[in-house]
Amino acid sequence: MSEKFNPKKVLLGMSGGVDSSVSAALLLEQGYEVIGAFMKNWSEEKCEGSEFKECSWKTERRDAARVAAKLGIPFMTLDFEKEYRRDVIDYLFRESSAGRTPNPDVMCNKFIKFDRFVREADRLGCEFVATGHYGRVKESLSHGVAEWKILKAVDSNKDQTYFLWAIDRKILPRILFPVGEMTKPEVRAKAHMLELDVSDKKDSVGICFVGEVEMREFLKTRIKENPGKIVTTDGRVIGEHIGINFFTIGQRHGLNIGGGKPYYVVEKRAKTKELVVTSNYHESLYKNEVLVEQINLLVESVPKVLKCEARIRYRQPLQSCTITFLSEKKAIVKFDKPQRAVTPGQSFVFYNGEVMLGGGIIN
Repeated sequence: MSEKFNPKKVLLGMSGGVDSSVSAALLLEQGYEVIGAFMKNWSEEKCEGSEFKECSWKTERRDAARVAAKLGIPFMTLDFEKEYRRDVIDYLFRESSAGRTPNPDVMCNKFIKFDRFVREADRLGCEFVATGHYGRVKESLSHGVAEWKILKAVDSNKDQTYFLWAIDRKILPRILFPVGEMTKPEVRAKAHMLELDVSDKKDSVGICFVGEVEMREFLKTRIKENPGKIVTTDGRVIGEHIGINFFTIGQRHGLNIGGGKPYYVVEKRAKTKELVVTSNYHESLYKNEVLVEQINLLVESVPKVLKCEARIRYRQPLQSCTITFLSEKKAIVKFDKPQRAVTPGQSFVFYNGEVMLGGGIIN
């Protein structure tokens, strides 16, 4: 531990929500010196298009500041908007333009919350960083050597480890997730007991820091409509679409196909601009093998051939699979059972019991 760091000093990301607010109280109870920090990553003055004026960072910052004042901790605002636009929003548009379906929350954790924010903690002399994520970081001994690992949250309904796979393993010893050992009802009960104004505040949804916006409308601010035909897997033309980049594999809603029969996107053909659809139970909607790239391990090592469990979307029940590593960053995954709507650009995250081992991007 560096001499310049206070071993009980922690920089806490406060979003204005109940989870990070209760995290502040828990850290104080545990004897930490807490600095609350609101990350301003997206501001209404710079929102893309007039329809996105509702991004409400000022309201969220006000709520966070009120909690900090009630708890008696210092509070500051950190402006990471430049980095957020470059590493998260530009990534979202770049991947979407290429026909993939990215996860901006994963990149926000990788580049902002657990990189740029950590460097700010360094500047302030904080040994630890903390957030309101539902997850756990634990130390264990492996052959006499200490190793820090990310574990699933106690509350399986709120577990957010799926979004944490891309962060740098070296910073795990410095991360605190105070609410990871609690259920959401327990967190709200704690907020009520402390009489925090945010105790009944709804959870945030939508794009991380941008807020609850309709993804298609958001993408339209930079990606032009490029209409084409909607075709079935047997070649029948059954409709038209506004552009394949506005759709994702497995999507049902928003196709505007009449007839009452449900259709699901199974393929996006860039050359012909065709959006290929099928019924829910068609075999083309399912795959049992997938290529995963940009793999990041959060443990020291894994076997070249690994039998484990994984998920290809948030909150999906864990699925048994075998991972065969082709290189450090690339692997072939074979699932025991075919998986519905495997989507290029989305995250593949794998586990050994409670331990999140790492993840990668589905190709």
